[in-house]
Amino acid sequence: MVPDIKKILYTTDMSDTSNYAFSYAASLANRYDALITIFHVLKNPMPTSENLVANVLGEKKWLDIPNQNKTEVVEKIRSRLEKFCEETQAELSSCSFLMEEVIVKIGNPVKEILLEIENNNYDMIIMGAHGHSALAGAVMGSVSKRILRRSKTPVLVVRLPEEQ
Repeated sequence: MVPDIKKILYTTDMSDTSNYAFSYAASLANRYDALITIFHVLKNPMPTSENLVANVLGEKKWLDIPNQNKTEVVEKIRSRLEKFCEETQAELSSCSFLMEEVIVKIGNPVKEILLEIENNNYDMIIMGAHGHSALAGAVMGSVSKRILRRSKTPVLVVRLPEEQ
């Protein structure tokens, strides 16, 4: 049986590796006439750093700042991802694809990605393996490994070519 790929979840940390992985999402969406959902998770700050800042500013001021800024930050990231998608469509003019939506969440990347997969009927997940730096490899590498282990949906993990 040949799989019918109609919904692709492309997860991104906005790194070069993730950006490169998008070309695979676009190619598969073009080939299978599938829709792409772009998904980004903005990690919550570490609780210890939040407590430190709350002690300096005062609890009430600290609680007001994140609520005001979170919406603004989420919208800026969503706008940047939409622009990235438009730029990629222009670069890959022979490869047409449709973006269903851009979703930006705040939280734990693994939990949020798995929740998105669980609540929607994606046929495939596409994500970058990790960046080239040691820290990027530790962070994104651990996310992609955990998604691979826990997802029931097929996952394509894309590495950045050596020359890039």
